[in-house]
Amino acid sequence: MIDRYTRPEMGRVWSQAEKYSAWLRVELAVCEAYGRRGHIPADALARIKAGARVDAGRIDAIEARVRHDVIAFLTQLEEVLGADSRYVHVGLTASDVLDTALALQLQRASELLLEGLERLQAVLRDLALKHKETLAVGRTHGVHAEPITFGLKVAVWYAEAGRNLERLRRARETVRVGKISGAVGTFAHVEPDVEAEVCRALGLEPALVSTQVIQRDRHAEYAATLAIVAASLEKVATEIRTLQRTEILEVEEPFAEGQKGSSAMPHKRNPVSCEQLSGLARLVRANALAALENVALWGERDISHSSVERVILPDSTILVDYMLHQMARILEGLQVYPERLRENFERSYGLVYSQRVLLKLAETGMPRQQAYELVQRIAMTAWREQRSFLSLLAQDREVAARLGPEEIRTCFDPAWYLRNVDAIYRRLGLSS
Repeated sequence: MIDRYTRPEMGRVWSQAEKYSAWLRVELAVCEAYGRRGHIPADALARIKAGARVDAGRIDAIEARVRHDVIAFLTQLEEVLGADSRYVHVGLTASDVLDTALALQLQRASELLLEGLERLQAVLRDLALKHKETLAVGRTHGVHAEPITFGLKVAVWYAEAGRNLERLRRARETVRVGKISGAVGTFAHVEPDVEAEVCRALGLEPALVSTQVIQRDRHAEYAATLAIVAASLEKVATEIRTLQRTEILEVEEPFAEGQKGSSAMPHKRNPVSCEQLSGLARLVRANALAALENVALWGERDISHSSVERVILPDSTILVDYMLHQMARILEGLQVYPERLRENFERSYGLVYSQRVLLKLAETGMPRQQAYELVQRIAMTAWREQRSFLSLLAQDREVAARLGPEEIRTCFDPAWYLRNVDAIYRRLGLSS
């Protein structure tokens, strides 16, 4: 099922052919380092570099018999290199190749994910600027609170996307590590300077210390970062789903020409894309838990992590890549209904201005708790009787004794609540 969510670019990263090509890059980098030290004759090194190639189908066929992927890989190389194959994989263990090559795959996957995040942030930037002044009601606990703008809601998502970019860049560096240190990491059969040279040639850093494997706290951090990115996307998706409810209907995700919403009810326009993203985020979170389970291995290594990573690293990078581009598409085509936003804003009879009335009364010298109880009593009357909060305040003798009609009316200006939106946008570096 994962193929359904795979873009070609990300799919290639995790293809068998690409994996074996990454293994070959590692082996050739080691051969070149040995060649510079005179451990491989120049003519043999030239033949190895010219003739080494991977045949994914052949390797898989051999693995089905020998039940060891790296041995199958080396066997296929021996078939194409002949006698020169004796210079390949000298002093190495399988994990030297596997873990170092995995770092290369994760670097490429990270580049694609960063591109997706950058695209998403650009879309969020445009949407935040477009609706910077679009009045909306802020909700806490799902209940009307105080005035905001729809653009300010999007600006929060924009800032979070920026933090996710920083997180992913850090996580990419955390897994940008290789190891060429042998069976238990002691460099018994290969020198540390070879590891340093090979990693440098591949654009990686050598692990400061390793066992037979690169330590899996690195990969757990990477998987956790992907889970955070997915959770942020789910956060946006959940808000869109909430705001698309019939009773609210302030926004709608794109609904394409010819799209159907229900097999039974022709009128349905369901937020299925956002619901899909919410579901996929659960998978990415579950994969992060599996990555944490991989940290504790027996002694200098076991392979309990290997089978897990063959699923969770391709799946999480593929899913997050898909989710990023899906969310960008949703937000690019998001239908925002300013009239409905205003209509919903008015549904609470002006109660969103209660705090300013409270503070105005306190400014006159009324004790704060007394002012709170007075405003709350009038607010509850407005809510129960579905009457204008402003009118009830103006009719109340206790309020009128302290505030004139114009003073009360000024409390009901949304612009006062939104006067610092420009300052928030400047903090975020958001400008048209």
